[in-house]
Amino acid sequence: MALFENLGGRLGDSLRRIAGKAQLSEDNIREPLRDVRMALLEADVALPVVKEFIDRVRSRALGMQIGKGLNPGQQFLKLVQDELVHLMGDANPGLNLAVRPPAVILMAGLQGAGKTTSVAKLARYLVEREKKKVLVVSVDVYRPAAIQQLATLAQEVGVGCVVSSAAESPLAIAERAVTEARRGFADVLIVDTAGRLHIDADLMDEIRALSAALNPAETLFVIDAMIGQDAVNTARAFNEALPLTGVILTKVDGDARGGAALSVRQVTGKPIKFMGVGEKTDALEPFHPERIASRILGVGDVLSLIEEVERKVDRAKAEKLARKVEKGKTFDLQDLRDQLQQMQNLGGMTGLLDKLPGMGNMAKMVGQNNVTAQFRTMQVIIDSMTPAERADPEILNGSRKRRITQGSGTSIQDLNRLLKQHKQMAKTMKKMKGKNLGRMMRGLEGMLGGQGIPH
Repeated sequence: MALFENLGGRLGDSLRRIAGKAQLSEDNIREPLRDVRMALLEADVALPVVKEFIDRVRSRALGMQIGKGLNPGQQFLKLVQDELVHLMGDANPGLNLAVRPPAVILMAGLQGAGKTTSVAKLARYLVEREKKKVLVVSVDVYRPAAIQQLATLAQEVGVGCVVSSAAESPLAIAERAVTEARRGFADVLIVDTAGRLHIDADLMDEIRALSAALNPAETLFVIDAMIGQDAVNTARAFNEALPLTGVILTKVDGDARGGAALSVRQVTGKPIKFMGVGEKTDALEPFHPERIASRILGVGDVLSLIEEVERKVDRAKAEKLARKVEKGKTFDLQDLRDQLQQMQNLGGMTGLLDKLPGMGNMAKMVGQNNVTAQFRTMQVIIDSMTPAERADPEILNGSRKRRITQGSGTSIQDLNRLLKQHKQMAKTMKKMKGKNLGRMMRGLEGMLGGQGIPH
């Protein structure tokens, strides 16, 4: 996640300097604390938040008993991690939907924050992971395009959408939507409210009236992680106007400093419940402060990776490949394509490495070498082949190669590189015949080395 990369890099450098110290003292924590302070300020975390954070770390570090099995450097790292978790909200409380159906979720925020997309993402999340029946509605009567956008997204994620028009009042639409949700036995109704380019009295009056009429189970403030210091003022204004229950942080994958987002929780006192990590409708993750703190400090996020694998890996294809390998059968180009697709489902090589302990720098190098783009090119080339060609690449003569490269918009060099890499992988897979998973993973590491990924 780009939002936390720079912060993680700066914090990692300063914390490494204290790693070998025999004990923690005012003298040897002064420089790391200054670096941590600068890293947070450069990441756009609000000054009062930074000051409170540093004061807490300093006072806890100096009064600390070093735990068994930890050296002072490790203890200091754990302390910074604990305080980062505290800054971001300690734990993810999840959504409180234990009310008489339909549970209404009111979405608030400025225009451009990604509110409408977040409605669709949240609807999909609730359907797929919480097994809820969801209905959505837009009360943004000022932008017919927003109403249409939500209808299109609702169709894409497979949830019902209440028809609304600019001729009705937001309150009338919302009340009609509640009636429809009850009639259709929906568990959850998500209401997409109007946004403005800036905070104004009309917007606040309208959303206050909606909140009073709907008595929502959740009122979520949607904020763009790339907004900078304005995030704090916006969060404060919405928090004063509405009984907010949580925050959705969008565009976390964007190339921004993003630290202002970390201030939002402190300013509102409300937890960050979700974060948007991409444009697709499945790119919404629960915000777990302890996991994010681990990623920032390069400790990895294995729990999220395991959850993602459980959810996104096609188990049948994985088992089919494992059986093939055990029996020593040929690893063909269709198998390679399936593996590339599984990798894409898990956010590409960079997304995978980012969640593994100590792999933050490796993820960065992979990103710089554009390995994920190479994988996409390989996939496109294989897609342009016939089933017979995928099963037996040896039949690829000159004219077949020309057809494949023209069809995939790639070059003969790209195709030859793919065939060479596939040959290496097939050879490694053959050696795995009857071997256990550990041996297979070491072979996989060798294959990835063959892809040009730095070790």
